[in-house]
Amino acid sequence: MCGILAVLGVGDVSLAKRSRIIELSRRLRHRGPDWSGIHSFEDCYLAHQRLAIVDPTSGDQPLYNEDKTVIVTVNGEIYNHEELKAKLKSHKFQTGSDCEVIAHLYEEYGEEFVDMLDGMFSFVLLDTRDKSFIAARDAIGICPLYMGWGLDGSIWFSSEMKALSDDCERFISFPPGHLYSSKTGGLRRWYNPPWFSESIPSAPYDPLLIRESFEKAVLKRLMTDVPFGVLLSGGLDSSLVASVVSRHLAETKVARQWGNKLHTFCIGLKGSPDLKAAKEVADYLGTVHHELHFTVQEGIDALEEVIYHIETYDVTTIRASTPMFLMSRKIKSLGVKMVLSGEGSDEIFGGYLYFHKAPNKKEFHEETCRKIKALHLYDCLRANKATSAWGLEARVPFLDKNFINVAMDLDPECKMIRRDLGRIEKWVLRNAFDDDEKPYLPKHILYRQKEQFSDGVGYSWIDGLKDHANAHVSDSMMTNASFVYPENTPTTKEAYYYRTVFEKFYPKNAARLTVPGGPSVACSTAKAVEWDAAWSKLLDPSGRAALGVHDAAYEEEKAPASVDPILENAFRSPAHGESTLVKTVVPTAAV
Repeated sequence: MCGILAVLGVGDVSLAKRSRIIELSRRLRHRGPDWSGIHSFEDCYLAHQRLAIVDPTSGDQPLYNEDKTVIVTVNGEIYNHEELKAKLKSHKFQTGSDCEVIAHLYEEYGEEFVDMLDGMFSFVLLDTRDKSFIAARDAIGICPLYMGWGLDGSIWFSSEMKALSDDCERFISFPPGHLYSSKTGGLRRWYNPPWFSESIPSAPYDPLLIRESFEKAVLKRLMTDVPFGVLLSGGLDSSLVASVVSRHLAETKVARQWGNKLHTFCIGLKGSPDLKAAKEVADYLGTVHHELHFTVQEGIDALEEVIYHIETYDVTTIRASTPMFLMSRKIKSLGVKMVLSGEGSDEIFGGYLYFHKAPNKKEFHEETCRKIKALHLYDCLRANKATSAWGLEARVPFLDKNFINVAMDLDPECKMIRRDLGRIEKWVLRNAFDDDEKPYLPKHILYRQKEQFSDGVGYSWIDGLKDHANAHVSDSMMTNASFVYPENTPTTKEAYYYRTVFEKFYPKNAARLTVPGGPSVACSTAKAVEWDAAWSKLLDPSGRAALGVHDAAYEEEKAPASVDPILENAFRSPAHGESTLVKTVVPTAAV
């Protein structure tokens, strides 16, 4: 992952302004430690911090067309760049970078070329011939992008909020699948798939189509000139990614460069569910497996740095980002610069445990659509920023545009969780890879119950975070929470603690508004909380909050009616401060 910063239409074109933009761009250097570049044209600046994955020797940015009248700064990977280059035979390419094709596509097709790109990206392109510019973000928002406005009339774009928050009066998270054009002065959506309208699809279930389209999505992401690996938690999604890579690696171009032995990585507290499952999968696939450990205290010690990097105060994102942040540092120290990861599957297939309570296929499908549309605020943000903090790039094959279209075209009835028919969460995906002749995974791994990453690394991780927050946030602080934080008021001590850390780094109201709010149980949207009346009494993003579903779920006890519902201790014993949400310690069951 690279870091981009573009400032267009500044009121001051002095050397001091250029120095300031270079200084702000350096705040993104963790994303791209390999090289820095900047191009200025009159009152416009395009800066870049590079992580060299494809063409490390000649692909430094910004990138240009033949006569350098079109300049582009890009964060991302364009997987179909060779196919696109074949359509641009009259153009001369200066580098082997996959991203250079963007400048030439613009020359050939104007602003309407973005939908031709197959990849993950955020970019800003300046056309010096008429001083117009465009900015765009990939379909789902895998690559982060922020947009801001300065008091001098300038427009800013940055991979992370930290590079523009001090100098912009207002800024927003740039919406996924959109393009900004200076010619029209507004945003428009370039990504318009059939599922976006949330109308109910009707395609029949074709397991072979699911399997083949996912394998293509995985293999196209092996486009790399540097060492790579797979993040393997031992859950279904990451295990399928690792299995597909292992099965086909010897046939790929990257194997000739780096060998056909796959490296896999997992992190957890000692004895955690993920570590055990990941080792079993790694042994089955024959990977070079790296098992990494952390302690609850090491995670707590990293919290401030994590929140600075991921730029959110969302509870579940911070819980899951911390072990990923620690793991990424270890991975980078081993010389690996790119990893494949399993984000996106739960949103597409309804894999979160609360989907067990979906009342019908219409609500099931609409919830999956809502979840995909919000990925850029949650799992995409986590996977990108927690890894990029250490100059590591994460690629997510489940969020391949074509694969999403195939999966979201399915009649949602076949995705519904039906225990009476032996169908658990993500059954359509599990069944597609259930091959008795050439098994992708052991059966009990293929049908392992969903664990959220923040749970799978060890249940005591979340419990430790809550204890830490309880020690730092008093009851009186919670009583006044709505006055201190009127926007997205924290409803637990853990949420309050994260909010105080976030505000230390990002104190502006615009920063607060980039983080979503609303009730959630087991990572649901606010709408899905309505599916079960009991959930409104236990609003926790942990998968264990899916009462009656998770095999190690919390057990609910009714809170005293006299206690203020905004207080975190609404579910705690007044006498001892001990949790009355007793955990049934049962190993995650194989179905």
